[in-house]
Amino acid sequence: MINYNGKRFRVKQNSDNGELSSDTIFEYAQQNNMVFCLYKGETVQKGQLLGIVNSDGSINMAYQQINQKGELLTGTCVSKPEVMKNGKIRLYESWKWTSGDYTEGSSILEEI
Repeated sequence: MINYNGKRFRVKQNSDNGELSSDTIFEYAQQNNMVFCLYKGETVQKGQLLGIVNSDGSINMAYQQINQKGELLTGTCVSKPEVMKNGKIRLYESWKWTSGDYTEGSSILEEI
């Protein structure tokens, strides 16, 4: 199992209906198979997620965030990891808004 404790990620790619920008930074903490993360950037004032890390390193999570317009948005996400040649982790995320427009999208995050 991958341990995400202390790892930081930056957005590399995001669907048009997402609110993350390339300056959004995610800071992860992990205890056993539970993961918690705080994130923020130009388009998100504050965000947090809570999830479960599966034995293959994937994460099932729920998230909530307040965007720059002051709107509270929520969603769910599944992140699948790839360990790159340099040893850093790339996360392929499939997400769905559970508020707002209820659309789905995808993101790619890379460890920094």
